[in-house]
Amino acid sequence: QVQLVESGGGLVQAGDSLRLSCAASGRTFSSSAMGWFRQAPGKERDFVATINWSGESTSYADSVKGRFTISRDNARNMVYLQMNSLKPDDTAVYYCAISGYSFTRNSPAAYDYWGQGTQVTVSS
Repeated sequence: QVQLVESGGGLVQAGDSLRLSCAASGRTFSSSAMGWFRQAPGKERDFVATINWSGESTSYADSVKGRFTISRDNARNMVYLQMNSLKPDDTAVYYCAISGYSFTRNSPAAYDYWGQGTQVTVSS
């Protein structure tokens, strides 16, 4: 059974940084693309960032480009999201997801397992 467990969320002020972590188990992590998505109250789940199986290719939503960085450690089955210069609009529940594909994917439909989410709240 595939399990994804996110951690690292919290309440911060605008301009602060946070690092989210996601621990994966139950699938060959090192051959799977990983993604981060977020969902604000009353809104759809939106793509944030994705990374390919090796970590050499990444893709970001325009809203976070230049502020967020996705990375992975295949030896530890971990994926991270470094979030800098946080804004109130970044407030959401952040979800980690694992794909059956090896290469970067922006669509939620490409991901078949999801974590439970971690809350990020950015105050102004």
